[in-house]
Amino acid sequence: MQPDTRKLLTTGTAIFLTGAIAALLMLTVFGGVTKEGPHTNTGWLSLMIAMGCMPTGVLTLFLGLAKLLGDLRRS
Repeated sequence: MQPDTRKLLTTGTAIFLTGAIAALLMLTVFGGVTKEGPHTNTGWLSLMIAMGCMPTGVLTLFLGLAKLLGDLRRS
C-alpha cells in the first residue's frame, strides 16, 4: 500500500469516527434528541460536528478505497 493511500484511509477513518462519537454523545450524554432537536447547547454542537464529519469521513474513505483498488490493479 502506498503512503498516500494509507494516509487517505486513516484520515477518513478518523474523521468518520469523530462524527460517530459526536452523534453517540449527543444521543446519550448530552440530553438526547426529540422532534425539535437536541435538548442542550452541547447537544446542538455535537449534532453540527456529526453532520460535518460523517459525510466528509465517508467520502474520504471511499476515495481511499478507490485509490487502494487502483493501486492493486496496477501492481
